[in-house]
This record gives sequence, C-alpha cells and structure tokens, in this order.
Amino acid sequence: MKNLKAHTVQKFILKLFPEIMIKGPSAKRQMVGQLYNNLLTILQRIDTNIKVKKFSDKIEVLTPEDVLPEVRQRLLDTPGIEQILEVLQFDDMDTIDKIKTKIRELVADSLTDKTFVVRVKRTGKHDFSSIDIERTVGGHLLANSKAKNVSLKNPDVIVQMELIQNQLNFISTKYKGLSGFPIGTQGDILSLMSGGFDSTVASYLTMKRGIKTHFIFFNLGGMAHEIGVKQVALYLWNKFGSSHKVKFVSVAFDDVLTEIFRATPPTYMGVMLKRLMLQAAEKVANDMEIDALVTGESVAQVSSQTLRNLALIDEVSNKLILRPLATMNKPDIMNIANEIGTRHFAESMPEYCGVISQNPITHGSHKRMEKVAQKFNYDVLDTAVKNAQHLSIDEIVDDITNLAPVEVVNDLDSGDFTVIDIRPEEECIALTCNTLKIPFHKLKTEFDKLPKDKEYLLYCDKGIMSQLHAQYLQDAKGCENIRVYRPES
Repeated sequence: MKNLKAHTVQKFILKLFPEIMIKGPSAKRQMVGQLYNNLLTILQRIDTNIKVKKFSDKIEVLTPEDVLPEVRQRLLDTPGIEQILEVLQFDDMDTIDKIKTKIRELVADSLTDKTFVVRVKRTGKHDFSSIDIERTVGGHLLANSKAKNVSLKNPDVIVQMELIQNQLNFISTKYKGLSGFPIGTQGDILSLMSGGFDSTVASYLTMKRGIKTHFIFFNLGGMAHEIGVKQVALYLWNKFGSSHKVKFVSVAFDDVLTEIFRATPPTYMGVMLKRLMLQAAEKVANDMEIDALVTGESVAQVSSQTLRNLALIDEVSNKLILRPLATMNKPDIMNIANEIGTRHFAESMPEYCGVISQNPITHGSHKRMEKVAQKFNYDVLDTAVKNAQHLSIDEIVDDITNLAPVEVVNDLDSGDFTVIDIRPEEECIALTCNTLKIPFHKLKTEFDKLPKDKEYLLYCDKGIMSQLHAQYLQDAKGCENIRVYRPES
C-alpha cells in the first residue's frame, strides 16, 4: 500500500453486538450510551486526542496513528462490540473520479495476480448509485493494476468501502469483536476467585456478558497465593473490565479451616468448605448490595461438584448463583484460558489443597449435612468476614508491594546479581549482560537447575509476578538467594 497523504484519518467503525440491536428503543439507547461512556473511559487513558462518536447503530473511534495498535487491542477486549472495521477516512470525495483515483492509490499494488471484487455501501444524496461506484472503481482497478480479473463470487480480495455523503471510508481490515453486552448494563456480581483455570474463565464470561464483576478470595495458602490471585484478578479487570472500578475482597480462611477439621467428618469436608465460602460470600455481597454470586464449578469435575453436592452447597445461600462453566469440559475451559491470556497464571499458581478429604462423599445426604453443619462454630466464620480486606482493584499494585516481604533491589551495582526476566517469551529483553530469560510459567522447574551459590533477582514490568514467585520460591522451596529487581523510575 502506498504512502497516504496528510489528510488521512485513522478510524475504527464499531458494529454493535446483535442482541443490543434487537432491544427496544429505550434499552438500546441505554446500552449504546453505556458502551460509548466505557470507551471514553478506557481510550482517554491512552491518549486524550482520541475521539469517540456515537450513532444509533455504530460507534466510531478516531485515533492518532502512533497509538493505533494499543487502541485496536483495547477495542478487541471491550464487551459490547461485535465487529471492528479498521478504516482510512478521506473527506471531500464528492465524485466517482476522486473515489476511483484514491482507491487505486490504496490497493492497486496488492491486487497483482489476484482476483477481486468491489463492494460499496452508500449513504446520502449523490448523482450516482452504489452500483455505479462498484463498476467504475472495478474497471479502473482492472485497467490500472496487474490483477487477474474481477470475480463476483469467490474473489481473492474484497475491496470494501463506505461512502457517507462526501466522506469515503476505506475498510482495510475487519476484526471479530468480543461480543456480549457493555459492562454496566447487567448489574454487579461477586466472583469466588481462586486464581485457577475455572474461576478466572468464569469471571471473564460474566465480564463479557456485561456484568460488573467484583472478586472475593478465600485465603488458604498464605501470602504467595493471595498475591497470585490479586495479580490475575488485576489482569482480568485491566484487560476486559477497566471501564468500571470494582472491589477485591480477601478473607483469611485459615481459622475456618481449623474449625472444619475439628467439627466435620472427613467425607464431608470438601462440601462443607464450599458451603462456608458461599455463606461468607453472601454476607459480603449483602454489604455491597450485590444480588448474585459466580463460581467456576463444573458438574462432576471433582467430587464436590456432583449435582447432589452442588445442591447441598447452594442450600446455604439465598443469592442467585451463576455457574457459567457448569456443562463445559475441562479442555474447553483451558482453551478459553489460553485465548484470554490467563492460562500461564493458572499453571503457575501455587497449589494449595485446603481440605484433603478421605473418601469424599459424592452423593451427600441432606439430613447428614444438616447434622454436620450444626456442629460448626459459625462465630469463626463471622470473625473471618468481619476482618476481610476490601480493596479497590486499581490499588492492588501498591498493596502487593506493601504485602510482600521479599527484598526489593533498585540498583544492579549494589551486588553481584543474576537477573531473571520472568516475563512471557515474546516480552523478554536483555536488561544486563548477566540476564537469564525464564518465563514465569517455567520458573518453578527451571530455578532448581540454577547454581545455588549465586544471588538472583526476579524482574517483570510492574513487579507483581516477580513478588509472587520470589515469595513462592522462598516459602515452598526455602530459597534465600532470591530477591526482586525493580529499577527506579
């Protein structure tokens, strides 16, 4: 494609999720308005020069060229958008001659040895029709390029454009959007978050459906586990839901676990733990005026998730409980995690088994469960909820820094260090001549192979994953030769 003149405008045309378009006028207007506001919030953080324009059936985004890739990715991750058209906009295109000349400049070189077809959508008053444009532009391209021929049915290239009055929008690329409803149109939900595959995918699906998703975490595994879950919750929010502020609630469940061991038969411990988590989540949701909970449970994936046991778990709560993964297979869940970027987080999450049941019951008894529940001291649960930590999701970075006791090094000259860059492979770059590249999802196995007599610094962009994994290596493996590298900004 040839260089374009200065009057070219980089633009995206956003087609709305079809379920928005079939709503009544009032609901449709509200949803389009919400998506517009969400995009303003998200895109203004990138560049205040980005312009967002709202129409009844679409939204347009005009962006400076230097932030084009970041804007494109944000649009791909925003719920409510069905299709994204990347467009070059040209004004004063008031004649077919101007149109055909501009289109030839744009596409002639790309048509060599290919068949093509021209498709035009026209709006406004003109002395010519859409078919006139298609025929004239098609003939002009055929005569002024090395294209094979015009093919109306199976072309190699579709030359697509929209003419709105005298404004020509040349569609260079089409992308599939996230679909779903705009966040803020479907209410709030509280997600029971463990940081593994299931809870992260379930949270993503509620966000995609337009539900403002808050997070609650029941800490059974110590500080490293909490840091890890906060990190993946922050990732999900930042990628898919940052148009709205949400809460992250952390509940220390170690005393609850102790009471479970005291009062609960081993076969019922798994079900009892899930019941107590729902009860605690309900108390928190009531305080937050939230009507529904979401979990990552899938029917029969583990012993506590048979239909009978799920019924035993649900009977302790009056909240609506959503289980978007209920009928999904584990490979499908893992595929979604891979697509949305949470697979590595889940795989590297420290494994903590809160309750190890001996011969866990798979078809619990309602009467037996009632008797088991009566032996539990619920004052312990009330205390755990009372002492829960409530944190705004955007405060997590500072909170993790304060939580983690792992020493932070700002200056590489202060010692003889080997820096380990733990970012994903595609992001790794050499920081010093003494840098190793070990992506975080490989660190637990690869670190054991390194010399034990050296001092290591873990590095990542914001210091969150490096704090998590340094803490894990210290707690789980007793590694005292590990610290965090965070350059002074």
